[in-house]
Formats: sequence, C-alpha cells, structure tokens
Amino acid sequence: MCGICGFTGATQADLPTLKAMCDVMAHRGPDGEGQYLADGVALGHRRLSLIDLANGNQPMVRATGAHDSAVTSPAVEGSAPGSFTIGDYAIVFNGEIYNYRDLRCELEAEGWTFKTESDTETLLVSYLAWGSLLLDKVRGMFAFAIWDKQKQELFCARDFFGIKPFYYTLQDGEHGPQFIFASEIKCILEHPAYERALNEEALEQYLCFQFSALPETFFKGIMKLEPAHCMTVRADGTTETQRYWRPTYDFDESRSREDTVEAIDAAMRESVRYHNVADVEVGSFLSSGIDSSYMAACLASENPDIKTFTVGFAEYEGERDEITWARELADELHIENNSKHISEEEYWASLPRVQWHMDEPSADPSAVALYFVDQEAAKKVKAVLSGEGADEFFGGYRIYQTPFANQKLAWAPKGLLRGASKAARALGVRGANYLERASETPEDWYYTNANGVAFSPDERERLRAGKRPDGAARVASPQELIAPAYAEVAGLDETTRMQYVDLYFWLVGDILLKTDKMSMAHSLESRVPFLDKEVFNVSRTIPTPLKANDEQTKITLREAAERAIPKDWAQKEKLGFPVPVVNWLRQDRYYDEIKEWFTGDIAERFFNTDELVKLLDEHRGGADRSRKIWIVYMFLMWYKIYFVDKTVPEKPAA
Repeated sequence: MCGICGFTGATQADLPTLKAMCDVMAHRGPDGEGQYLADGVALGHRRLSLIDLANGNQPMVRATGAHDSAVTSPAVEGSAPGSFTIGDYAIVFNGEIYNYRDLRCELEAEGWTFKTESDTETLLVSYLAWGSLLLDKVRGMFAFAIWDKQKQELFCARDFFGIKPFYYTLQDGEHGPQFIFASEIKCILEHPAYERALNEEALEQYLCFQFSALPETFFKGIMKLEPAHCMTVRADGTTETQRYWRPTYDFDESRSREDTVEAIDAAMRESVRYHNVADVEVGSFLSSGIDSSYMAACLASENPDIKTFTVGFAEYEGERDEITWARELADELHIENNSKHISEEEYWASLPRVQWHMDEPSADPSAVALYFVDQEAAKKVKAVLSGEGADEFFGGYRIYQTPFANQKLAWAPKGLLRGASKAARALGVRGANYLERASETPEDWYYTNANGVAFSPDERERLRAGKRPDGAARVASPQELIAPAYAEVAGLDETTRMQYVDLYFWLVGDILLKTDKMSMAHSLESRVPFLDKEVFNVSRTIPTPLKANDEQTKITLREAAERAIPKDWAQKEKLGFPVPVVNWLRQDRYYDEIKEWFTGDIAERFFNTDELVKLLDEHRGGADRSRKIWIVYMFLMWYKIYFVDKTVPEKPAA
C-alpha cells in the first residue's frame, strides 16, 4: 500500500513540484519515498512496506529483455553519479498483487529473471511479457502507471472493483500538454499547471447520492480513472481509455444449495489466504456483523495469533454495542481483540481532518468511525482485513428485499398503487413509499443506498434554486445518471440489477473511498478479501433466491459463515454502524454550531439558507433529517478547507 503520483512533460526544473506532490501524501507511505525524473516524465512514490521490505523501493526501473535486472533505486536524471539508473521502463504502483508468486513462477518458466522478491517487480515484468493482457492474470487491488521510454507512453490501470483510487487531469503546461495523476487529489493541487476550481455539477449529484458520483471530481477537470479501466497516455497529450473487465452474471440453477455454500466457503478461505501474504503481520477488523466475523475467523484458521480491532461509542458502553459483540466472538475464537470507545468530543474534533483526507466531501458518518478503528489498528499492525463488498456480492442490504415484498402487490394495477401512494402521503399515513415502489421498477426509484436519506431531486431543486451559476446546464436526475449501468444488466432480475448499480456507484463512491482514505490517513493497509475476482466468480453464479428473499439477506453466505463462526453471529441481522449523530444534532450545542454554518457566507453562496435552517428545526422537532443535515454540513466544512483556508487541518490528539 503506497501513494503514487507523476506527470508528463517534465523537465529537471520540476523536481521540487514532484517532491511537493509526494510530501503532501506522506501519510500513505512513511517508510520511504522515491522520484524518477527523466525522458520527459516525472514519477513519485511514497512507500508503506509490506512485501520485500528491503528491496521493493519505487519508482522501479528496468531495461528491456528477459534477463535484464531490475533497478530499485529512485532515479532522477542529473543527480550525483551512481545515484540513478535510467531504464527503458519505470513503474509506480499502489496496492497488492496477491498472486504475484504464481505469476512470477510463470514468468520464470518463460525465461524472465528477477532481482527482488516484490510484487512491484512482478507487475512490471508481467507488463513487459504480456502487455495489457497482464490485467487478465493479476489478482489484487491496484492503481499503477508504467512509463515506456521508447514509445514515450504512460500505461495506467485501476483494479477491477475500484479498491485503489487513481485521479488524473490534462492541463496545458509551460512546454505543452501535461497529464498529471496521483493517488490523492491533494497531490494534483500541488502542481502549478492546475488551478483549483469547484465543479458545481458534482455538488448537485452529491446532494442526492451523499458522495461524489460523477467521473469528474469536485475539482473541475480532475477525473477518476474508473474501476476495471486502463489508459494509455502519449507524449502529445492524447489518451486512449478502455474497459478491460466487466462483471457478468451466469446463475447456476443446477448446483445444490449445499454445493453453493461449499463453493462460497472455499472461495473465501482461499481469498483470505492470499490476502494474508505479507512480510509483516496482518490483522483484521471485527464488528458485530457477519462479514468481518466470518473473515476474521477464516484468518484465525491461518494464524491463531491474529489481532482484531473494534470501535464503538462511549454512550453505548454497557449495552450490546459493536464492542460487546466483538469481544464475545473473540473469546469464542480465542483471538485477541483491541477495542476503543469513541467519545463525542473525539468524533467532532476529527471532522475537519477526516474531510481533508477524503479529498472530496463525504457525508457518510461512519467514515469517522473508520478513522478511529484504523488509528487503533495502526498502533499494532501495518495491514488489516476489512469486510467491504460482501453486501454487494451476496445480497446483504435490506433494500435488496424490496422486489420480493413488491411481489405481494403484483396483482394490483400500477395506476391504483400510484394513486394509493399519493393519498397515503397526503394523509401522512405510513406505507406511501412501499406503495410507490411497488408501482415502479428499480430503474425508476433506486439509485444507491442513499435513497430516502439524501435529498430527492425536488428537495435539491428547492435547496439550489437561484444559486446555480449563470448559464448552468440542466441538472441530470440520479435516475438518468444510473441508467447506463441498468442498461448493461437489463435482462436480469430486479435485485441483481440493484446489486450491479451498487457495484459501480455506492461501493466505489462511498464504501471503498472511505476505506482507502481513512486507513491511509494512519499509514495502514486495508485489504478486502470479499472483493476478490475468484470470490466474485462464485457470487455471480448464485441464483438470487439463494442470496436474498423477503425474510433474509445473504442467505447462503450466512450458511457458509456457520462453518467458521457460531450461528448466532452468522444469522445476526445487519445493523450498520450505529453512529449517534441523530441524537447529537438535537442538542443545543450542535444545533447552534451547525446553524452558524448554515447561515454563513459559504452556505449563502450555494444554498437557500432558509431551507437549511428548516431542516435543523424539523430535526430538533423530532423528524429525522440527520443525513440531509450531514450532507450539507460536510460539504461546507470541506469547501472551507480546500477553497477558503487552503491549509491542512490540525490532526486531533490520538
């Protein structure tokens, strides 16, 4: 796990810029840094060393040929004699290739030689041997860039599910077009060719999604390389992007339920085994949920001495919160558990630092909980396993049960259901949403797990009316933004279509972004065994009724987990992480603090402040408006950090 950055069109005078880009993400790699600046390209790297601790330094360079040695020292042309070597290829890589040993054996059989034991060298040699076809072979999480000196091309790629971030922009530099890339947006902001500007279209969609949902970030002109995409960048500034992999579904109706459970368990145990490959100790998160419990138990079977980590909130102490569940399971499995109760003061003090690390505004309150559990884990290990992806693969969200519930009203005419929904809403009777959704398809109403807690398009309009830039284009609805993803799985059942949409929006834009940014804030590698190609290859064959029905979620995953953990944990209802923001926002202290933000100059610039104050008052009066309040509050805080203060918020005391 590391941080990478770089740009084309570089000269020797750009070394301070490259160094500044590396320095601003020092938290991603405190174990070392390196710069390569030659042949018109600059590559920078910050290293968190987990594999081949002594020799896996980057940027890594290599000459052409199967028998050429890799050079692992940083390379800066014009440095003192002997301090650099300029090769035909140079790589900067963030992530882990879990099957690198398998690939290395295959490459050695073809005659390739190696100087290090690192996955970075294996990745570089794989590119020399197979070109972009290496992406069909690798198993892991990654974002990398490889410079080809002869072709004067940069080849970039991002992993299958978007676990690792890759940002880029094309700018007019002093000597021509420049392609600038990095693991974090704040690195790109250090480059003089980029002038920071807000992308207000990102704000529009953020209000409905609660995260940055567009390919273009909140910074105008800075883009995200999409998951499972690669890009070739040429010296003249032209680029070519292609999608190298697409998740598909092929349900195996002939396989028995027992065989399905066996296939899940075998895939998960193998994935955990691969994700445990490191030259340092790997720990695991442990919450009250099935995902981390199953994963930690699988890791414990590989290493009984593992350390697990849990956080909860102080006001829940003594009740059955995350920590009490985790401690009981740790005792049952005879493994170590380290826990921390997050105080109210700690939570609120951390918010500016969290938003700075996130790069773009994030309105997920659990990001702060991740910040603290990562902080605790980093005190004892350098890498942890985390349970992201299980819900999207195996049907874990309760919202995926909606199509089954809707079947109970399949007999009713759609027009009748819509009329009944309007009447129920007008009378304030419960069930209006249920009736409305029963009259529609997911394409009509479901765009992510933010449905119902974020702003609707109508609410967004009231909030932003009269505040958009002159000449602003019509704002797309969330449904329009999601439509291409739905079109790719148009022939599948409704629940699978919802899962697919979440793979490309909720999982990437919310879940994985906070996983990466919060762990890297503490120089900790977060590994996600559920988000493995081979685990997906099992999940893609499971018929939907074996994933979810109107009574249960993650049906066969739970049965697989029973092979590793007690049934009480495997069958436990999904709770999510219980952050007590709802109650906090009703306290005078926080009501007054946020009201000051909601009536300030920044809020006045972007929103109708009367609507914002109305949200606060409704919430204090008993209605739950907490997520909507949080969405706006986090944006205002983020904007102040990046566009007003332009300084790094102070790190809260550990």
